[in-house]
Amino acid sequence: MSPFFQAVRGVLAKPSATEEAQSEATEQAIKQLVSKSVASEGVVDIFTAAGLEKPDVSILSDEFLTEIRDLPHKNVAVELLERLLGDEIKTRSQKNVVQGRSFADMLERSIRAYRNRAIEASQVIEKLIEIAKEMRQAQERGDDLGLSDEELAFYDALETNDSAVKVLGDETLKTIAIELVETVRRNVSIDWTMKESSRANIRRMVKRILRKHGYPPDKQEKAAETVLEQAETLCMDWAA
Repeated sequence: MSPFFQAVRGVLAKPSATEEAQSEATEQAIKQLVSKSVASEGVVDIFTAAGLEKPDVSILSDEFLTEIRDLPHKNVAVELLERLLGDEIKTRSQKNVVQGRSFADMLERSIRAYRNRAIEASQVIEKLIEIAKEMRQAQERGDDLGLSDEELAFYDALETNDSAVKVLGDETLKTIAIELVETVRRNVSIDWTMKESSRANIRRMVKRILRKHGYPPDKQEKAAETVLEQAETLCMDWAA
């Protein structure tokens, strides 16, 4: 068991004379290890409260997820997973808009069902663990497709799960994504998002690439907007 979970279990296992005292101790432990993060800097404070450094949970390993699942107080496990996943989603959203939005929606739906008592704590824990595993798999997609992180972000912006888009095939969609990255990178400036003429110029370039490769006409407008949104998250590094 990791030092973090030993600390969590240690705090939660404080002896008490009566069930009421035990309940009070449990609530106090939850406040110590979880509640601080609500009002300050997120999941890092959970580990700080336990007097430990934050472990490397960027991809939420199976071992780490198993330890969370086995925590005796399921509400603590839910809080930990919610904040760990939220922290990871926030980081990914800065690089991949579509992926970040998708995982944020999944997390929100699961937590809302739990807060509304539609599902039990043990059930939401399993849902959150499944999201964590999907996030880990998503991180490996770029390697599987032979795309860089930037290229994968534009690939995802092409609505690749849409049936009308799927007919183009992975190779064509990969080609479009690579060309989009090259074209947008060459043509963005630091202030391009502030100038409608600059945005319109980038939009025209994006649509030209989509048309050239046979992207479904009725999907082009939405795809172009998503590509522009994705470009905005990366443009500062590119323009610099």
